[in-house]
Amino acid sequence: MNEKIAYLDLPKYCKAHGSITLPGSKSISNRVLLLAALSPGVTKINGLLNSDDTSVMIDSLNKLGIQINNTSDNVVEIISEGNLNNRNLNLFLGNAGTAFRPLLAALSFMDGTYNLSGIQRMHERPIGDLVDALRQLGCNINYLGDIGYPPVSIGAFQTNNINLVSIKGSVSSQFLTSLLMAAPVFTRKINQSLTIEVEGNLISKPYIDITLNLMKKFGVSVKKLSDNKFFIDSKDFYKSPKEIFIEGDASSASYFLGLGAIAGGPLTVNGVGLDSIQGDVNFTKILQLMGAKINIFSNKIESSGICVQNGEKLKAFDIDFNTIPDAAMTAAVLALYADNKCYLRNIASWRVKETDRILAMKTELSKFGVQVESGDDWLSIDPIEYNLWPRQVSIDTWNDHRMAMCFSLSSFGKTDVRIMDPSCINKTFPDYFDVFNKIAYIK
Repeated sequence: MNEKIAYLDLPKYCKAHGSITLPGSKSISNRVLLLAALSPGVTKINGLLNSDDTSVMIDSLNKLGIQINNTSDNVVEIISEGNLNNRNLNLFLGNAGTAFRPLLAALSFMDGTYNLSGIQRMHERPIGDLVDALRQLGCNINYLGDIGYPPVSIGAFQTNNINLVSIKGSVSSQFLTSLLMAAPVFTRKINQSLTIEVEGNLISKPYIDITLNLMKKFGVSVKKLSDNKFFIDSKDFYKSPKEIFIEGDASSASYFLGLGAIAGGPLTVNGVGLDSIQGDVNFTKILQLMGAKINIFSNKIESSGICVQNGEKLKAFDIDFNTIPDAAMTAAVLALYADNKCYLRNIASWRVKETDRILAMKTELSKFGVQVESGDDWLSIDPIEYNLWPRQVSIDTWNDHRMAMCFSLSSFGKTDVRIMDPSCINKTFPDYFDVFNKIAYIK
């Protein structure tokens, strides 16, 4: 939905079945783009996500001197000497956290000067913990607005000659991911190894596993000394794997899997399966607890998938969603269809995403006449029969792609649902509603 429209009216759907193929994972796509740019040689990337966030990363890498060729749909070729070599540059990164944080870390070890900025919401998303860690290593970073938030300026790197750095992990796993991916640039520059120590609790650990898995594919094996301590050897630097395949987006899979759970199925989601490196594939376990039948199959990325079906009312849940915060948004909407009160716990990271998702979700779910309560890191939904929902509901999406997609599931019932600003899905899944309408039926 590249065209910007004010709203989209969804019909009252009654069932869903069929098969869809997922777009590439946003988390994997932007990581792979940066890793390929840091790897000397030519890297062919298959199944790359085509979205606003990946466009931001590609545009930035182009400006930094990396040659990127589109060879066919969702396939690109990265040609690099292993350096981001533009020495004086302003980069506008929209609201793409998976581009802003890693580029901030990588560019901080370069010799040039850079200004990084985004839209207003990006300037409200914290980066202080990452900046503090980078400054320990000698990075020259200054805030251009509020302390702890973008925009920032980056000056030439001057090492502090240390081999141990600490970083807080309680706000966003993207901080540690960014530091890990940039670490080989640091170790090569100063010719010594680096140990990264995480202070306190590390949230969203599966996203760190994605990072480590991909770094290994590009020739850097990070040694885990403990759950909170990582070692990067100075002898390791990035090497192109020549060719790499991007998995389907497991977070996006959650909408269609949820759809199968409330609308019968069978519904098959292709592109992600047993061999997935994404934590959100574990959303299938949540659906099983709610009563859905799940079959996961896998051979290669290209032939993996998940099938879901259900003919019963969903069961209530009380679950810690710390490791799968994106898919948790789908669970919150599924709670509207549950047989009792549902609780989502340990979701504090929602507060610093594309919007304050706890506030946004509480506001929009309440429009269905259900009682919704929230705290700093939790949300509860006490459902009612959907034939008691109001005749019409208009969902504000808060400039958040996941709000638009997860609330599409609320169109299964007796209510006319209007999605405001549906084009916000361009951030990760531009043709989401086209795909949705191919497997959702009104009769």
